[in-house]
Amino acid sequence: MKFFLDTANVDEIKRINELGLVDGVTTNPTIISREGRDFEEVIKEICSIVDGPVSAEVISLDSDGMVKEARELAKWADNVVVKIPMTEAGLRAVHILSKEGIKTNVTLVFTVAQGLMAAKAGATYISPFLGRLEDIGTDSLALIKNLRKVLDLYDYKSEIIAASVRGIKHVEAVAEVGSHIATIPGNLFPKLWSHPLTDNGIEQFLKDWDSFKNK
Repeated sequence: MKFFLDTANVDEIKRINELGLVDGVTTNPTIISREGRDFEEVIKEICSIVDGPVSAEVISLDSDGMVKEARELAKWADNVVVKIPMTEAGLRAVHILSKEGIKTNVTLVFTVAQGLMAAKAGATYISPFLGRLEDIGTDSLALIKNLRKVLDLYDYKSEIIAASVRGIKHVEAVAEVGSHIATIPGNLFPKLWSHPLTDNGIEQFLKDWDSFKNK
């Protein structure tokens, strides 16, 4: 499974990218606004750091506006992927952009039917939101599992990005049910490689080594 980093913090991206763990980055206007920097400047810098896809979101709600924004975003770097909302206008925009070779990430997907529509329209990536589904008592993992089954059954090339990931269990679970990608907040990454028993083991090893040297 691939890991996308869900952040616009450049220092965070550099740190985790140096571990070989970043296959791509997802952002949105809200995330970038927290950095207090220019949107275009941030996206271009992230694209220069990460080799994989970098999702940048449109803000228009009509298809013509989305397409216009997407064409501009795609000029910023070869690895820009345009985030498009799961709406009728969004599907029309994705259909147009896919014919132009512009990669898209259809976001705010909550059903298999929505994911299927995105795939048929030509989406490069489809982003179901786990946390938000669980907030309303819906089985988010069943969505990932069933959507992957449908994509494989009909040989769609779209990849699933498990979004709104909120903890280690989410990451482990979406890997088990076949999500192609998990997009993970920067503050969650250290928790994925850490464990108290690992820390205790290192501490014990150092104590044993000191005892050995002082004999």
